[in-house]
Formats: sequence, structure tokens, C-alpha cells
Amino acid sequence: MSRREGNLEDPQADSSISPLPHLESKIQQTHSLARLLTKYAEQLLQEYVQHQGDPFGLPGFSPPRLPVADLSAPAPGHAGLPVPERLRLDEAALAALPPLLDVVRRRQAELNPRALRLLRRLEDAARQARALGAAVEAVLAALGAETRGPRPEPAAAAAIAAATVTAGVFPAKVLGLRVCGLYREWVSRTEADLGQLAPGGPA
Repeated sequence: MSRREGNLEDPQADSSISPLPHLESKIQQTHSLARLLTKYAEQLLQEYVQHQGDPFGLPGFSPPRLPVADLSAPAPGHAGLPVPERLRLDEAALAALPPLLDVVRRRQAELNPRALRLLRRLEDAARQARALGAAVEAVLAALGAETRGPRPEPAAAAAIAAATVTAGVFPAKVLGLRVCGLYREWVSRTEADLGQLAPGGPA
């Protein structure tokens, strides 16, 4: 997948005389990446739950949906927005996720130091979110849509990291579950939004 990510992160990697085939190829590649990462995000969430112990994973367990600064779930009206605006929201969420996933990984390294596959999945997820965000930004640029340009990583991640150090084990686990759930939601949402642009997708 590294080869695909490298091409997606470099808007000039697949130059073409005709801009339309170039754009279609970029959209298809990014959509394929989002589809793959949606599967990985589901696997990450399942792996995370498996290592948290009871009551996580028990039937009927409904953890509190903790608010996460700088990031929320896709709004109910997201699907009704123009596709470029949806992709801008997707890209912003993907930019906010890596530092949050890094916080979760560091806390899990303390709570579950032997869960090496989980820690690796969390590390991979942060890198993959950055790659998908860069690919979405390249699609927006190819569409001629305004992009936000480079942004510093959200300061909220540092505040959350500090809070998790003093938080109890259960709140830290719930926060990690929330971040992994948001990662799955936004990657899945990005896949659906790109599907609106992919050849053969909905008009």
C-alpha cells in the first residue's frame, strides 16, 4: 500500500496531458485507498475492544460518547452538502485524527504493553489518516476547489494527552474507544463522499 500512498501524496506523480483522465485516476485511487482504510478501521476498533476487558465488548454495553475537542462525528446534514464541501470536512477531520490516535497509542502502551498488534494498528492508523487526508486534498486541488493549506496539528491533542495521564483507567479506555470510533466514521464517510465522484458512482 505504500506505493499507492506515495503516489497519492504527490499530486504530480501521475501527470497527464489530458486533465480529465488524470482527475478520474486520482479520484479512483483515493476512493480505493479510503475503501481499504475503512476495512482497516473496523479491524482496529475490534482489536481495541478485545484488549480493554469487561465491560467493553459485552452485549448491551453502551459507553458514554465523550466529546473530543477539535473533532466530532459527521453531522446529520453532511450528506446533503456539495461534494467539495464534504471533502473539505473529511480532510479537516483526517488532519485532526493522527495526533489523537497517537495519544491513544501511548496510553495503550502503558495499559496493554503486550498488545503489540493493537499498538501497531494504532500507529498505522495515524499514518494512514495523514496519507488519506493528503490524497483528499490533492483531489480537491485537482477539482479546482479551494483548499485550506497547511495547518498546525490541533492543540487539543496536547490537552487530551495531558488529561489522560491523570485520568483513571476506565475514562482513558473510553476515550480511546471514542477516537477509534471517530476514525472509522470519518474514513467510511470519506469513502462514501469520494464514491459520489468516482466513475459509475451516484450522479
